[in-house]
Amino acid sequence: MQFFYEIFPVLLFFIAFKFYGIYVATIVGIVTTFLQVVFSRYKDGKWDKKQVITLAVFLIFGGMTLYFHDPIFVKWKPTIVFWIFSIVLLISQLFTQKPLMQRLMENVFEGKHSVPMQTWKRINVCWALFFTVLGGINLYVAYHFSDDAWVNFKLYGVTAAFFILSLCQALYLYRFMNDKP
Repeated sequence: MQFFYEIFPVLLFFIAFKFYGIYVATIVGIVTTFLQVVFSRYKDGKWDKKQVITLAVFLIFGGMTLYFHDPIFVKWKPTIVFWIFSIVLLISQLFTQKPLMQRLMENVFEGKHSVPMQTWKRINVCWALFFTVLGGINLYVAYHFSDDAWVNFKLYGVTAAFFILSLCQALYLYRFMNDKP
């Protein structure tokens, strides 16, 4: 359910693009992301930092796309978001006691694990590298392929990449599931 919630704005962007083009899709993406941020705030009682960052970048780059009537700006949005996430992951590893991925996933393993710190650090760096590379691939697709190919990549390619890395991470962490703390 969380996965569908996270991908919902991308899916609506995709549908709007297929029927109405990049500019309407940009508006739909901004509005949907805004509603997602508001809903999350209402439901959880706090701001989801990831969603707020995504909305801010979408407002800036989507707004530039609409103002300049140039789709390249909205194509940069995923890259900027991915690279911000990559930087945040690396900073969390360098300047905090627990890497961000450890803090995000600890509740999954609560009472059933003994995951070494070095493993959390590897996972954290892996995700940071993933976001860096995915941002670069997004730019390559944005500049070398059609708008239609980029939108397809954004939905299918990025979603598949997240799924594959998440599956690999789950398999990597599986060996810690039955260990006692």
